[in-house]
Amino acid sequence: MPYASVCYILFVFALWCANENSGFLLTELARYVYNIYMSDSSNKSYRGGISVAAAGIFCNVLLSAAKIAVGVIFATVSVVADGFNNLSDCAGGIVALVSLIIAFKPADAKHPYGHRRAEYIASMIMGMLLMLVSVELARESVGKIISGEAARTSAVVYGVLAASIFVKAAMFAVYKVTAKRNGSDALKAAAADSLCDCAATLAVIAGAIMGQFGLRADGFVGAMVALFIFAQGAKILADASSKLLGQAPDKQTEQRVCETIKRAEHVLGVHDLRIYTYGSGMSFATVHVQMDANMPSMEAHAILDRLEREILLAENIHLTTHLDPVVVDDAEAVELQQRVEQAIFDICEGICMHDFRLVRGDIDKIMIDVSVPYSCKLSDADIAERAEQAVCALGNYLPSVTVERK
Repeated sequence: MPYASVCYILFVFALWCANENSGFLLTELARYVYNIYMSDSSNKSYRGGISVAAAGIFCNVLLSAAKIAVGVIFATVSVVADGFNNLSDCAGGIVALVSLIIAFKPADAKHPYGHRRAEYIASMIMGMLLMLVSVELARESVGKIISGEAARTSAVVYGVLAASIFVKAAMFAVYKVTAKRNGSDALKAAAADSLCDCAATLAVIAGAIMGQFGLRADGFVGAMVALFIFAQGAKILADASSKLLGQAPDKQTEQRVCETIKRAEHVLGVHDLRIYTYGSGMSFATVHVQMDANMPSMEAHAILDRLEREILLAENIHLTTHLDPVVVDDAEAVELQQRVEQAIFDICEGICMHDFRLVRGDIDKIMIDVSVPYSCKLSDADIAERAEQAVCALGNYLPSVTVERK
């Protein structure tokens, strides 16, 4: 087993958690745990997450010891492989536990948006641990296939494996419920891993049963378990990496926020919604809200202020709004806006226009922003050029086009 690699990853993560002060890591962790458990009831979800992670480590230690011992005694490599899978889960549990403790740390000068992204890093490490373990297990399984050594089984083997499925199913349920309650990505990864462990152990049982009928399937089943573990680790790593890089929010959340804003009094339109996530429960957003240009600024500010509070309570998103004044009593400008929208409609599928402004002068200037989907193959320069040509075709206008992706 690549213990050196595992220990190295855990050591690097510990140094990161200590914020360049590794000598006080244990003291800091103890202080954070104390604060979590002794603070007010609003931290119950974190207390539950830490307790569940600690219990998961204990269960995985017992399962790993039992499976490895039974697998060695009965020369069943697939059972040994499953045991080492549980051993990697112990390391993953430790990472999840540490990440939950670090995620609870309040915002500071260096991290003004909090430390919630520690869970993304924890999930990445858990994924890498699974992939490292799977490589070693695959090597052992291939050796078993080449040697042709038959596996021995007994009621003890089946008993241990059956107990493992029961324990892992219970762990999956507890992880899932707790992760849903506090939004922990590390616990979500642990829940997915526990569910896959159930399937892997079922495969091991199937291999043992086939061995009873003279089929030397133990090595092949071990290899299948290794591939299964590798795929799960890769999936967890890819998902966590995507979130750390700035994954787009789900469309349902965006739609709910936009619909809430559109329902507000005097709101004419909404665009340029941007949601940024810094970990579970720590999301920020900016949006442009269109309102009548003739509305008094204090009244408009009051409406936007209420919207920001409503979004925070409903979606737990810290919203910042930008007022876009819209001239609604200029018939010529309204009619021209409709003509421009129609003119640029065919540039690419999904294109839309906002922030239309008509600046009158010797030559009237038309300023527009156009949004295009990322799937559009045209470059921003090509889109801007085509939009400007479409505006010029409507008359003697000086166009100014800003292109943005959505």
